[in-house]
Amino acid sequence: MVVHEVRRAPAARRLAVAVTVLLLGVAGLGLSGVMSATGQAFPAPTPQGRCGPGARPETGVQGRVPLSDYTSGRVRRGYRCNTRQVSHQGATGGFKVLRYTDRRGHTCAFYDSTLLFPKDVLFNATKGLGVIVLDMDDPAEPKQTATLTTPGMLSPHESLLLNKKRGLIGAVLGSPLTNIGILDLYDVKSDCRHPQLRSSTPTAILGHESGWSPDGKTYYAASTGGQTFVAIDVTHPAHPKRIFQQFGVNYHGLRVSDDGNTMYVANIGNPTGARISSGGLRILDVSEIQDREDSPRVHVIADLSWPEHSIPQVAEPFTRNGKPYLLEVDEYANFGLDGGLTQANAPVGAARIIDISNPKRPEVVSELRLAVHQPAARHGAQQLDPGALIPVQGYAGHYCSVPTRNDPKIVACSFILSGLRIFDISKLDRPVEVGYFNKPTVPGTKSINPTALGAFAMSQPAWDVKGRTVWYADANSGFYAVRLTNGVGRLLHH
Repeated sequence: MVVHEVRRAPAARRLAVAVTVLLLGVAGLGLSGVMSATGQAFPAPTPQGRCGPGARPETGVQGRVPLSDYTSGRVRRGYRCNTRQVSHQGATGGFKVLRYTDRRGHTCAFYDSTLLFPKDVLFNATKGLGVIVLDMDDPAEPKQTATLTTPGMLSPHESLLLNKKRGLIGAVLGSPLTNIGILDLYDVKSDCRHPQLRSSTPTAILGHESGWSPDGKTYYAASTGGQTFVAIDVTHPAHPKRIFQQFGVNYHGLRVSDDGNTMYVANIGNPTGARISSGGLRILDVSEIQDREDSPRVHVIADLSWPEHSIPQVAEPFTRNGKPYLLEVDEYANFGLDGGLTQANAPVGAARIIDISNPKRPEVVSELRLAVHQPAARHGAQQLDPGALIPVQGYAGHYCSVPTRNDPKIVACSFILSGLRIFDISKLDRPVEVGYFNKPTVPGTKSINPTALGAFAMSQPAWDVKGRTVWYADANSGFYAVRLTNGVGRLLHH
């Protein structure tokens, strides 16, 4: 096992040094800040490209929705840059949006409707709990065709995932801490508009997050606070069987290499003191599980951390010219040195690209973050912004995704109060933010939850490559299909 702190690739390191010198010499600590109040070094925010025709730009620093916009009414118009709304459905959302085209050519969206169970039950009851199934054959006119309400689908927390190769959707009954790990498996390959339940079993032990092997024969579940990590053989979806279990690890999102042998873990760790996360990226050898060896073991290949990490959420693998990378994202903020999640010096990890060509020595190549995440921006007036002081909301990251594992040039991220953010990663060491779409909820507007305020974008985005569209969900306002405009959509094509 190799354990080490952050390693940055040479090009990224040179760029970070140059930006640091420039910012310190010209603007002091400024809103683009490179230091926290305690002297902690932070990467600079990702630069923004130009917004083309049709924009409704943000009025403050990158990613911020200030209180003044609520007071003036400006917030009601929303914010967009190189994007436009194609459609909107529902009034709530959760942690995942999935897209699938079945054997008959029908295209569907799946999204969980409940962010935090049981908190949302009262507000969602009028519309129906569970995982929402949408017929998206016409993306401008989504049609709800089913609602999945078996135990795992009622409260999947962050475990709802699709394996496209086998046409299987899996979810585990979970919660922020953990919950009884009932695994639900649905077949969607014949008719995605009407998923067929194959099994609902207590095979995951406990539940919170998850992962699929690319061949669709192994479903992994992590209970995070429950300290469990299990592998479930779903070769026969009607009869899943647990084949590996481990206790005492605080794992979050689990993603697996194309050959099924390597797992990339968002490792929260088991910290002491004020911090609620001590981890980062963990790379595991899971080949014995993939090969179905008797009494399989899992081996740690390497651990990687970075100074600005908050709570590691997930690390999605992709390649560029055959070279492997990860798109890793952190959620929320970690506890600040003065003891609170909402304090100005609490680190916001946001997202990053990691070079894993040498799995024993992974290196951070570049960062995807907004000016509003910076410690200097988190002082003073920003703390008055609606939602900014709510530990489970606030200005922070949650999920990012790429449209393909092979040579993606674009990234979409749900950055909670800042909405959907789009990044050009054509140059991996120099990403640029090229678009955003944010529809904050405003008091007095139609909402199931009368306390909803601001954006609550926490879902993993899905991609409609042909339509140059991103699908995501906001917990306060529902499902959105968002078109990329002004040439940004061309990044979806090689």
